[in-house]
This record gives sequence, structure tokens and C-alpha cells, in this order.
Amino acid sequence: MAESGLAVVEVAAVDDETAFAVQELLASRCAIAPADRTTHEPGEPGVRLRCYLDMQQPPEA
Repeated sequence: MAESGLAVVEVAAVDDETAFAVQELLASRCAIAPADRTTHEPGEPGVRLRCYLDMQQPPEA
């Protein structure tokens, strides 16, 4: 990322429920562009979820 305070976070989790729970935790602490789905690589365990954070902005109420 080109600007300080911006981050891309990729969550690796056992299932969708866990991945979205982590995303929700992040959203409670900073502004986030949330993902609406996870991805799964065939033959690999678990799922991945990518979201974008702006740690300089407060979370949306």
C-alpha cells in the first residue's frame, strides 16, 4: 500500500464462520472494506478471506 495506515489482511481459517468472525473483530477496531465471500483452493484445507483496512479511520457505527 502506498499510504501509511492502509493494510490488506488475508485471513486463513478452517471455515467461513471463523473467517467472517475475524473480519467482524477487525471491523470493530478500524474502518474496513469487508469481503462478502471466502475463497477455497481445491485440495487445500480451509478458506481464505481478504479485506482492506484503514487504521486511520474510526469504525463505522
